[in-house]
Amino acid sequence: MNERFEEQYREILCEYLKHQDEEILYSCEKLTKEAMEDNIPPEEIINIHRSVLEEYDSNLPEYVKKSFDVLLELMVGYGLAYLEHISLRTEQRALQSEIEQAETIQKTLMKTSVPCQAGMEFGVVSRPARQMSGDYYTFIQDEENTQNISVALADVIGKGIPAAFSISMIKYALANMVGEHYTPSKVLQLLNEITEENINDNMFITMFFGVYHPQTHVFDYSSAGHELGFYYEAETQSFSDLYARGLPLGVDKDVQYREFQKELANGDIIFIMSDGVTETRVEDDFISRQELMSIFETYIHLDAQKMVEEIYQHLLKLQDFYLHDDFTLIVMKRKHEV
Repeated sequence: MNERFEEQYREILCEYLKHQDEEILYSCEKLTKEAMEDNIPPEEIINIHRSVLEEYDSNLPEYVKKSFDVLLELMVGYGLAYLEHISLRTEQRALQSEIEQAETIQKTLMKTSVPCQAGMEFGVVSRPARQMSGDYYTFIQDEENTQNISVALADVIGKGIPAAFSISMIKYALANMVGEHYTPSKVLQLLNEITEENINDNMFITMFFGVYHPQTHVFDYSSAGHELGFYYEAETQSFSDLYARGLPLGVDKDVQYREFQKELANGDIIFIMSDGVTETRVEDDFISRQELMSIFETYIHLDAQKMVEEIYQHLLKLQDFYLHDDFTLIVMKRKHEV
């Protein structure tokens, strides 16, 4: 037993019994913290309390003395539950520390430079719904040869640390997939083979991969079960789906991915997004694609980065500033050329 604690408790109790001064009770808050820090169980505090009362009043009624037996028995069970709570809290702190380290690693892995390309604007907003994100995006620029710019957006079905490991696998596999040989369909085929061999059966990854050719302003792209994007045609001021279909990565090792193509005229825009964008919740339902296009159109006149930031804030406000899923929106906008 902590003798210092016992003496402090004795002093507080005796002083309060003598004077009933509420100022004395304020000392209990500090003493409670000391009891927790020294792991003094509740039943021991009950024993101290009984001992002090018996010393304070030698004629303490027998029924009062016996009442402590009930309280003591109750506190024994409470104390055991308290010790379990302390143990779980310690484990939780250790787990939180591990998650924070994994979060730091993930942020390092996800670092990517937004391309700076004459005649083309790029913008991106990516926000996790929880501490760690299941979304991963990157830009890859072939600076030595074609000047082509690749853009990838993946969504891991599953969260937390397993998702972070899957993202690292995708990142390092993509790092070497640069050059004319690595078409969008070929990249997804290779990533699918890697994913199928290296992730658990209860996980899979949706992914969009495209390559922009600045010389021709052509955008080639393929999808592995990823959310449909949008294409905005400036001449007609109209939206259409950026159509692409395919099985998610990790489902079927032998799947083949189709490739699609869009030629961007002046002012045309490509929107690539995760389901955290399309599944924006308005009251008890998801926002419709028509409503989403209408919101996008509101900010269509802005430059690419400002556009994605304003769209994000708009959709966040619709959800009372609460994200239900990881949010990633990428915009590619061809500038008007004089």
